[in-house]
Amino acid sequence: MFNNKNILITGGTGSFGKKYTKILLQKYKPNKIIIYSRDELKQYEMAQEYTNSCMRYFIGDVRDGPRLKKAMKDVDFVIHAAALKHVPIAEYNPMECIKTNINGAQNVIDAALENHVEKVIALSTDKAANPVNLYGATKLASDKLFVAANNLAGDQNTSFAVVRYGNVVGSRGSVIPFFRKLISEGVTKLPITDDKMTRFFITLEDGVNFVLKNFERMQGGEIFIPKIASMKIIDMAKALAPNLPYEVIGIRPGEKLHEIMCPADDSHLTLEFDDHFVIKPTIIFTQKYNYEKNILGEIGNPVKQGFEYNSGNNTQWLTNAELLEMAKEY
Repeated sequence: MFNNKNILITGGTGSFGKKYTKILLQKYKPNKIIIYSRDELKQYEMAQEYTNSCMRYFIGDVRDGPRLKKAMKDVDFVIHAAALKHVPIAEYNPMECIKTNINGAQNVIDAALENHVEKVIALSTDKAANPVNLYGATKLASDKLFVAANNLAGDQNTSFAVVRYGNVVGSRGSVIPFFRKLISEGVTKLPITDDKMTRFFITLEDGVNFVLKNFERMQGGEIFIPKIASMKIIDMAKALAPNLPYEVIGIRPGEKLHEIMCPADDSHLTLEFDDHFVIKPTIIFTQKYNYEKNILGEIGNPVKQGFEYNSGNNTQWLTNAELLEMAKEY
């Protein structure tokens, strides 16, 4: 699907963008991979690692609409991964988060429409479902923008979808590298926000492959959610440092005890497939889609009214051994 195509990744120097680039280069022969991001040092470092002739590095911010429109010239597929995503920092700097996560999302949409991009997938987060923090609220707004963008496309052959998943094991700023740093520094206790707290976890590679697959599945307007495992944060701490005690320090600003990926309020829109869920759009598009049967022929069935998929009621749970296996490369 990506052979001889031009692919642009916003926030492309981040953990996701680098892994996505690596897998694209391993599995396909793209014409161009355009890394769009604002940090020149990260671009320089990535360019030393990814030297393939198809690679292009484009300095720019998603807040800059004209720059995005130039970057998307002749692009076939866009992955929108750029975001401000640190929950407490967003609480203290709300307008900066809004400028990137909401205004930036609209800029991506406008640039894609102007350049007749074929397909766009925006990365979301479990924090966008029933959000209680500013980061989650901005990503919910972003999700709504990308879903509604399918109506803006009209008869134009441009479609938009969203992929929502949980915490990526080992990604920058996540809990595993943080705990390991503390352990290496010789702390006597690990800080736990709440001993009942749970989170969804997915490996970076699984996240990338899920996005790749959804470019094949998508029709337009879907929110794709993988079925992934949960773990208690306290169990994670015990797996990483079995002989180290912990200290409960309380929930940080904007945090939940359990994260949600399919809210109960959206159960009338939610379809269950073998390995993922799809939340259908709340709005009606001019073009009709059969979301119950996707382009790959996979069949989805409506969930029961009131169904909620959250990290606390999940049926899949990581064991200590599974977590350590997932985290070994980080």
